[in-house]
Amino acid sequence: MNSTVASPRMTNLDDARITAAVSSQTPPLRALLRREVGDLADVEDILQETFSELVAAYRLMRPVEHVAAWLGRVARNRVIDRFRARARHAEVVGELADPEVAAERVLGEWLLPGGEGPERAYARELLAEELGAALDELPAEQREVFVAHELDGTSFRELAAATGVGVNTLLSRKHSAVRQLRRRLAAVYEELDQ
Repeated sequence: MNSTVASPRMTNLDDARITAAVSSQTPPLRALLRREVGDLADVEDILQETFSELVAAYRLMRPVEHVAAWLGRVARNRVIDRFRARARHAEVVGELADPEVAAERVLGEWLLPGGEGPERAYARELLAEELGAALDELPAEQREVFVAHELDGTSFRELAAATGVGVNTLLSRKHSAVRQLRRRLAAVYEELDQ
């Protein structure tokens, strides 16, 4: 039995609808985004992302009935996403300005022992030094993914877009980095537990 898989294809009618939507909706969307976002580069990026989602919707055979309202909602959601990402990034950058906070953030709950006092300060310093050395020992690809995701707060999707490397590959590299870091820091754990 010969079966074929139906692939989502856009028709000439879909192309025409998308072209008309882009043509008619670009000025009002740009005006909306300029009121919401101060940076013109961000306005253009969000505009492009919004229209990309429109094309994706048609490719998935989900034509949009009320294009103007749908595009407005998508654009507002992209603005919100950007503000959230920037807020997270600002929070992470602010935390990383203080080396002790940076060490705690990177090392997280799986590295730092609980408690307060001089023992914790010693453990934090020791683990931060060992983590730095362990990071230097990682293969460059694993180190870059680990640092970008853990320190910079970059999502795997953003990393994939920036590097051209697939999300699954990035996840695998990060997983390998974490495994190696845990293995490398196991001796330090044992020393701290004694």
